[in-house]
Amino acid sequence: MFRLVALSLTTLALTACSGFTSDSTETKVRHFYDYQLYSPVLEPISLTSLPKSLLEADVILVGEWHTHSGIHRFQTDLLDALSDQRPVALSMEQFTRDKQTVVDHYLAGKIGEQFLIKSGNAWPNYESDYRPLVELAKQKQLDVIAANAPKPIVRCIGREGIEYLEVLPPHKRDYVAADINTADSPYKEKFMASMHHGSPEQTQNQYAAQVTWDETMAESITNYLTEHSGTQVLHIAGKFHTEQGLGTKASILKRNPSLNVVVITPYSNPEDNNPNSDFVLNVLPPPERYVQMEHRMAAYQHLSKRDDTLKCI
Repeated sequence: MFRLVALSLTTLALTACSGFTSDSTETKVRHFYDYQLYSPVLEPISLTSLPKSLLEADVILVGEWHTHSGIHRFQTDLLDALSDQRPVALSMEQFTRDKQTVVDHYLAGKIGEQFLIKSGNAWPNYESDYRPLVELAKQKQLDVIAANAPKPIVRCIGREGIEYLEVLPPHKRDYVAADINTADSPYKEKFMASMHHGSPEQTQNQYAAQVTWDETMAESITNYLTEHSGTQVLHIAGKFHTEQGLGTKASILKRNPSLNVVVITPYSNPEDNNPNSDFVLNVLPPPERYVQMEHRMAAYQHLSKRDDTLKCI
């Protein structure tokens, strides 16, 4: 009986990993922990045999659907694979510049995880989704870049416009990119097309907040690379920030056009990527968030009320 149980468990484990096992020819994604990486021309890629285009990139941007188990598993597996090949630093949207010291202290073993979560303003899904990345970085002694702008500042920009930065004291202004470009661009066109509510002025302010994220993350990455030549940066962020070479990638190249920046974007259907130049991460699609419109609107109204309680200096 014991041998039958052991054999069954082994078979189950091999089946569950079929979508990303290095020696398997099976590429079908079966469940939410599963994934398959493809090149831009949709050739399957194994993490045990990464192409030069990934290994030699200065920056790899991995877009995500937040809380997607397969994407988070891939991010950790990719960081592990890359760090075996060359010096790598992990850059995260999920931590902000003002918490860099807290992150550094955790990596150095000076504080515990609960202090990191509370004092570092970690996202609510940190323990389930981002802990594996940070723990791998800690184990391998990799730097973690707290790349993003603080949420209170970004929300105030969304309410009052980019001019809000002019009233910030110098130490808080340093938490946000020095140069934030809100001019017309393909990224701005894409953002505006995705907005379906609010006045034109409000939408412009919301774009200013959106691009503040991208500009700040880009500046954090390029500043790090200036000080750590030869290190590769793996950056994780929401897919809207990274896909199609817009957002963060464009902001990085504006600061340093010589950098080789590669983008990996999740898709539930790999063919949807064409004719983009992104690498494709095939995962199951996220469950539909809202089916009934009144549920969607209730969630939006709740978010609006939360922002109304924020006081901007």
